[in-house]
Amino acid sequence: MKLKRWKKIGMIALTAITAVSLLVPSMASADAVVGETVVTLGKDLTGTQRDAILKEMGVGTDVRTIEVTNEEEHQYLGKYISKATIGTRAISSAKIVLADSGKGISVKTNNITTITPSMYANAAITAGIKDADIYVTAPFKVSGTAGLTGIIKAFETATGQKIDENKKQVANEEIVRTSEVAEQIGDPNKAAQFMNRVKEEIAKENPQTPEEYKDIIINVSNEFNINLNEQTINQLVQFAQNFSQLNIDWNQLSSQLENLRGDINKILNDEQTRGIIDSILEWLGEFFKAIGDFFTSSSSRQ
Repeated sequence: MKLKRWKKIGMIALTAITAVSLLVPSMASADAVVGETVVTLGKDLTGTQRDAILKEMGVGTDVRTIEVTNEEEHQYLGKYISKATIGTRAISSAKIVLADSGKGISVKTNNITTITPSMYANAAITAGIKDADIYVTAPFKVSGTAGLTGIIKAFETATGQKIDENKKQVANEEIVRTSEVAEQIGDPNKAAQFMNRVKEEIAKENPQTPEEYKDIIINVSNEFNINLNEQTINQLVQFAQNFSQLNIDWNQLSSQLENLRGDINKILNDEQTRGIIDSILEWLGEFFKAIGDFFTSSSSRQ
């Protein structure tokens, strides 16, 4: 009798543990890295500038720090913009703090004139970066085009995971193409939303020909009431093809883009609390329905 009771208690405990693991499947692994902070500094900063940036970031001199070189910036941007635009000095710096699983990407910037936080976040998602708080800065006004190089390098260092070189290239291409769209339409946040939707549609439609990619880009531009010239459309078609050839976890991409969409909407709309609550309630509804379906299907098989 006692043995049966202990078996029953054991089964209850196992069920409870399983339920908790379903609710927080990545908690154990996430705890090992959450809060991990890495700073990348442009190699051509002066000593005074480096100290000022570390102070601005709110970190001590003992923080894990790596350098980004101008050669690395040319390596990842040279295919898409001129050498003169990239320049000869590595100045942009970044801080990355790993966040809880499912939080998504949050970006803040200072002294960055061309690339917006949502542009960085969008491109970072393409590169495979997830669940991180990112800060990009410079000691004076810069375009910020090269900032993604530091973000990626910091994420690799913080996680110990090497990001595929193709993803790095396409993510940097995305930074350039998004900034070009922003300049053409005069609205950086709308440009970031546009690129967000293009990627979602590629994942959904799985286009196979250049014409199908072009149709997606034109349809999304119509959705956003954006008029793009033929050169920009062709460049976006090339980017879209490069993007679709990446080895991407589409479920992760969709999740990170959903989080990013919420962040962009908070920038564009002041009703952020309602949006966040709506998103949480929608997610909870789907989550508990999935759990219900799981146990229902399990019962039917017994």
